[in-house]
Amino acid sequence: MAIGVTQNTFQLNIVSAEGPLFSGKAHALAISGLDGELGIRPGHSPLLSRIKPGVAYFQTDLKGDDEILYISGGIVEVQPSLVTVLADTAMHGKDIDEARANEARRAAEENINKQGHDINFAQAQMDLAKAMAQLRAVELTQKQRRR
Repeated sequence: MAIGVTQNTFQLNIVSAEGPLFSGKAHALAISGLDGELGIRPGHSPLLSRIKPGVAYFQTDLKGDDEILYISGGIVEVQPSLVTVLADTAMHGKDIDEARANEARRAAEENINKQGHDINFAQAQMDLAKAMAQLRAVELTQKQRRR
């Protein structure tokens, strides 16, 4: 049996370009893989996946609330007792500036709707996905605090 599985936890390391965000034991991780949502528990089969912009949840205490993060993209590597998230950018939901995220969403939508040839449509779509993921992280964090 793999180390950590007997305790129903795995080692979770979340690192972004800005530095480490979390390192410790976790019971579960939910994250947006490029090909769909990933639910990771102790003993998960080995996996390597790109991450798309989205919200990641991880649980460090079975009785507590999930930790909520915004992840802009990156890679997740899963081993039975170790999960490593290498994020381009990652932020706790409570640390996201909601007004800035709304402005980024508005600007991305405006760029998508422009008719000119100088607009990079794919980049505008990615910017919109990132802004929407940030807003979702803020929303979920606020909902969690109200409980």
